Amino acid sequence: MTAAEQYVAAAYLAVFAVVLVYVLIIAAKLQRLEQSIQDLTLAGKAAPEEPAPEVRPTPSDSEHRRLGAVEAHL
Repeated sequence: MTAAEQYVAAAYLAVFAVVLVYVLIIAAKLQRLEQSIQDLTLAGKAAPEEPAPEVRPTPSDSEHRRLGAVEAHL
């Protein structure tokens, strides 16, 4: 095997190793995420039934400007 072929083989091996490490990291993150979702699901089922708190939507930026202009005229 020539030196050029050895460099190409080493480059392919390095790229393969990087991709393998990336896939393993993503798999570990996915496993942690699935465990967190499962824990939250179990905690949600174990919580007593109570009414959900009222959530008021926040005004958008254009609504802020419009409301500010209306309040300035009052």
